[in-house]
Amino acid sequence: MPEIRKLSYGEAANAALRRALEERPEVLVYGEDVGVPGGVFGVTKGLRKQFGDRVFDTPISESAIIGSAVGAAMFGRRPVVEIMWTDFFLVALDQVVNQAANVRYVSEGRLTAPITIRTQQGVAPGSCAQHSQSLEAFFLHTPGIRVCMPVTAQDSYDLLLSSIACDDPVVVIENRTLYHGGKQEVSVGGPVAAIGGLRTRRSGTAATAVTWGAMSRQVVDAADVLAAEGQEVEVLETPWLDPFPWDEVLTSVAKTRRLVVAHEANRTGGFGAEVLARVAEAGIELAAPPVRVAVPDLRLPSAPGLAAAVVPAADDVTGALRQVVAAR
Repeated sequence: MPEIRKLSYGEAANAALRRALEERPEVLVYGEDVGVPGGVFGVTKGLRKQFGDRVFDTPISESAIIGSAVGAAMFGRRPVVEIMWTDFFLVALDQVVNQAANVRYVSEGRLTAPITIRTQQGVAPGSCAQHSQSLEAFFLHTPGIRVCMPVTAQDSYDLLLSSIACDDPVVVIENRTLYHGGKQEVSVGGPVAAIGGLRTRRSGTAATAVTWGAMSRQVVDAADVLAAEGQEVEVLETPWLDPFPWDEVLTSVAKTRRLVVAHEANRTGGFGAEVLARVAEAGIELAAPPVRVAVPDLRLPSAPGLAAAVVPAADDVTGALRQVVAAR
């Protein structure tokens, strides 16, 4: 029976891993510092003590972590591995793009690679240029990989379990600014949710705002400002980026005819550009040019003040929404 617990975002991920290890003997959890230390952000705390060698530490070798997971997954295991920073993912892209994503295709469906790769990204005060990038677009460009970005503690629990149940590779991109936020009510122990879908954070007809990841907070805050000004914005939060809820997004944009997309990744080549392209391809006639709110195309500074100057804030989203709403 499901029960309601008060958990932080990180604790909810821990609860999901614990449940997967309890219910599925084929699940393994490993990566750098995830065993004895319990993870650099504490997400795997206590799992090594409870599950022994099924939770273990690895050398600092991201390529070996994912490469070994591909092999293990092809032959009956269901690894959940951690890449400590998404920036470090780049040294293991061959194992993800050329190997894991291709298993089903090159084996003509005889084999799959049910790997869950947990990582985290985003800007946090003092994080340097190699520890603060948002790289979801890298993975979304590769067919054969599912991608999700949990926003709430409930997402953190549900999306991780859904990913572990998936028979194909899934990249779960968490956000470290959310790990130790306030505790939220989380329903645990219920059925594992299907992958996909979105959440409508606000309903409205003045404009559609599409967002994911940590940027959701700024977008909701901006929509609250617009609501106080008499303009109800529809806010669509999309924890799953692959599969992406295209039908729901296009339906909303066709209704409001005004669109803002907000994300923490760099502007050029970001997934926001794909959203705008799909809206154009669908032939939706917009009442105002669409707007992307994103980080400018530059390296992210480590100084907190400089980082705050380039990462979009709620005021930036508010300005974009006012722009599309006011256009005639």
